[in-house]
Amino acid sequence: MSSETDSAPARDYSETLFLPKTEFPMRAGLPKREPEFLARWDGMDLYRRLREASRGKEKFVLHDGPPYANGHIHIGTALNKILKDVIVRSRQMAGFDANYVPGWDCHGLPIEWKIEEQYRAKGHDKDEVPVNEFRAECRQFAEEWIDVQRSEFRRLGVEGDWSNPYLTMSFAAEAQIARELMKFAMSGALYRGSKPVMWSVVEKTALAEAEVEYHDHQSDTIWAKFPISAGSATPQVEIEVDEEGRPIPFRAEQIQALASQGNDLAQASVVIWTTTPWTIPGNRAIAYSTRVSYGLYRVTEAAADNWAEVGDLYILADALAAEVMSAARVEGHERVRAVEPSEFAKLVCEHPLRGLEGGYQFAVPLLEGEHVTDEAGTGFVHTAPSHGAEDFEVWMEHRADLIRSGIDPTIPYTVDADGAYTSDAPGFEGRRVITDKGETGDANKTVIEALRQAGRLVARSRLKHQYPHSWRSKKPVIFRNTPQWFISMGDELGGDGLRSKALEAIEATRFVPPSGQNRLRGMIEHRPDWVISRQRAWGVPITVFVHRETGEVIPNAALANADALISRIAEAFEAEGADAWFDERAAQRFLEGLVDDPAEWDQVHDILDVWFDSGSTHSFVLEQRPDLKWPADVYLEGSDQHRGWFHSSLLESCGTRGRAPYDAVITHGFTMAEDGRKMSKSLGNTIAPQDVIAQYGADILRLWVMWSDYTDDQRIGAEILKSTADSYRKLRNTLRWLLGSLHHYREEDRVSLEEMPELERYVLHRLAELDAIVRQGYADYDFKRIMQAVFNFATVDLSAFYFDIRKDALYCDPASSVTRRACLTVLDRIFHSVTTWLAPMLPFTMEEVWLSRFPDEEGSVHLRGFAEVPTEWRDDALGEKWRKVRRVRRVVTGAIEIERADKRIGSSLEAAPVVHVSDASLLAALEGVDLAEISITSQASLVEGEGPADAYRWEDVPGVAVVAALAEGRKCARSWKILPDVGSDPDYPDITPRDAQAMREFEAAQLAAE
Repeated sequence: MSSETDSAPARDYSETLFLPKTEFPMRAGLPKREPEFLARWDGMDLYRRLREASRGKEKFVLHDGPPYANGHIHIGTALNKILKDVIVRSRQMAGFDANYVPGWDCHGLPIEWKIEEQYRAKGHDKDEVPVNEFRAECRQFAEEWIDVQRSEFRRLGVEGDWSNPYLTMSFAAEAQIARELMKFAMSGALYRGSKPVMWSVVEKTALAEAEVEYHDHQSDTIWAKFPISAGSATPQVEIEVDEEGRPIPFRAEQIQALASQGNDLAQASVVIWTTTPWTIPGNRAIAYSTRVSYGLYRVTEAAADNWAEVGDLYILADALAAEVMSAARVEGHERVRAVEPSEFAKLVCEHPLRGLEGGYQFAVPLLEGEHVTDEAGTGFVHTAPSHGAEDFEVWMEHRADLIRSGIDPTIPYTVDADGAYTSDAPGFEGRRVITDKGETGDANKTVIEALRQAGRLVARSRLKHQYPHSWRSKKPVIFRNTPQWFISMGDELGGDGLRSKALEAIEATRFVPPSGQNRLRGMIEHRPDWVISRQRAWGVPITVFVHRETGEVIPNAALANADALISRIAEAFEAEGADAWFDERAAQRFLEGLVDDPAEWDQVHDILDVWFDSGSTHSFVLEQRPDLKWPADVYLEGSDQHRGWFHSSLLESCGTRGRAPYDAVITHGFTMAEDGRKMSKSLGNTIAPQDVIAQYGADILRLWVMWSDYTDDQRIGAEILKSTADSYRKLRNTLRWLLGSLHHYREEDRVSLEEMPELERYVLHRLAELDAIVRQGYADYDFKRIMQAVFNFATVDLSAFYFDIRKDALYCDPASSVTRRACLTVLDRIFHSVTTWLAPMLPFTMEEVWLSRFPDEEGSVHLRGFAEVPTEWRDDALGEKWRKVRRVRRVVTGAIEIERADKRIGSSLEAAPVVHVSDASLLAALEGVDLAEISITSQASLVEGEGPADAYRWEDVPGVAVVAALAEGRKCARSWKILPDVGSDPDYPDITPRDAQAMREFEAAQLAAE
């Protein structure tokens, strides 16, 4: 190399280079900048302008599942709203009229509970306050939290109609909810029944499944025996007849076997196992299964003080007999014989509390039940129809048989609203199952002691297991029989009931992920009738009347003035809200002139389940707002809403309109701590979105959502957020360089596709590939795929490849250079594509990027659609060629990195690698490609063949070998390339001819400007 290589340049050429220029800062400062953009969007009325720009376009509607207005948003709520915002923004930019109308769930126990807490803190009694005064306080509480949450949602960057959201407590909404309820009454699907429901003693109300969560709970467990009634143990004999129909006499051994069979069962007991001993007073039957193998077992050895005594005979499932004997501390037992399930059909047992306080004298039948297994317990299920759904169903299934057998089918009310035994539980009146504070009462202890004294206890233990708790009070709930209002799920109303309609609707709905369909289908297939009544005050009332004598419910289809009654109620609610129902003259007001005697009708004061409220939102949001449509394109919520909002909306809409109110259902998982554990305050691992925004900005939180597979549970924590912020910085730096380079772009620089070098056409091909991925990804709601593809394109295809290669041409080529102008043209197309692709995901950053290039007080990237990508850019053959070129380039850059690491060169421009290629396809791909240019070296040469043994090779790219060499010539003072022709232009003795031409154009432009 010439000694002149390192000589100092005669002049400073930096001012002649087209170096990037931009005021777009490297440091984002998002926590400060984002509120400025929110204020800007408010000032320019971005929401209105989006609606105006969309007028006449096809509507796309994501209906917002209403969050509950009772506290600050949490990380899961933030994820939910961000996902919704990305969907709406992306559909808007894809050319739809995508309006987002946020909403809030305002009624129900959580708010009522907060007001009651305030009362208790002040020593006040809620029941002494007029109901509408109490309701007014609940309304005010909800309004305050709506304002708080609105601000928090907006800070996330969520765009929507925040000035006109929907509220379930608005007068119009309350009126429509009442109308929807009365539609069920008119169809006959609404009825008042008595069934066991989940009941919160603490909150004094029935709960829906969606209001229950399961926590560890330690329960008393018992094994109790139900003696078989002697009269019922007579063996059932099938008489055989001869060919002429005459009875065949029994043989002696048959008579002996039958006598023995009857005697052993007469002395036996059926043993049950339960984790709720307090339900024993409500026992009315024992369930068994024909699929279980049973046996008669005798205790042969036991301690003298044992509850299970020597000689006791128990009927047990064979698979569970040893386990039961072990629990009973039986030291020896034998299987006497098999007991066929068919033998149970005519057996009845005595109640184990028979005779206590003169009660429990009734027979306890054995009933076949599908739910019985031999996986745990005894193979028999203690059946208290007032305290369990399956118990109730088995009892009702056999109701006709019970009546024919002379057994009273009445279901007792053994436990009242306070969790205390009633007179239907003789001997236990007043004992508490659950106390007012949600603690275990004395019922279990008292019942177990009564069983022990009666000699009916076989064993007892304690079990830690998952037990239902109220998700509000966090206290255990109980199943209790109580009058409630139900919507029928069955097909008894003409064979086309709510269950059938809902199942058909599920089949017609798209689910993301697809597993959601099976989950919702399973819930609908097996769910009981919908309990819609709550014994509370804050909500929409069940607006029906019941005749005191006949039990008739109005409005109904048989009432001549039903429409008038419905109109009166709805009109009153629209004017005064649902408070109108609680006025002392409400019954007279609504019924006068429509029935013969209003005094004969009792007004129902139960409150509607809030899931009915939210399930009805489609009727007063989608159907009644002209800027929306029914049904919605999408509902999106957490996976728990398969039993919540997805579920109730489906039932409400199918019951009133015959189909689902949505075409697609999207579900996201739960947000966990970064170690995979559930977030909890006690563990100190919660992440508040407000804290993330304060430290990093909302776009970092949004980027975390985009990086996550939202269809599964996601993780978040300090390290994950730090990694997300690092990724954001890489992306931001790419965009910053892009902006800086585009400072020099003028529209007259544009180059047509046909004029462009191959490298530019390849990058446009990659843009076309990415455009298809992005558009399909948004259509599929696959945001992670989009983000990964765009991020890799920005940081790998652009920053580490295309930008790196083209910096020399961009900075140093003459202004007239086709290569430079083609590159600028491509950069312009990259800018429009990437900023619009990412605008739904990172709205603040993309707005900042857009305005940095196109400053305009009225402008916004969000008023644009996705950039158009011409189909002719797609060139798969060219793409395949350049994928091969890039494989060869990786081997060359690897060899150069070793040279730099070993200090043999300082920069890649000092190298002149010799590239040996033996792979024919790779060699063909390199035809016409400037190896030095793509390798960012001053010189490079291509040689066909294997190359020397000591050449650099890369296992992943066979057929390529690189020999390092130093570039020959002098170092250009302007471009820093080392070339033999440096100084060949006498006017510019220290630069290359290319740089000399650039200087002539630069100086000519300066003269022209003067």
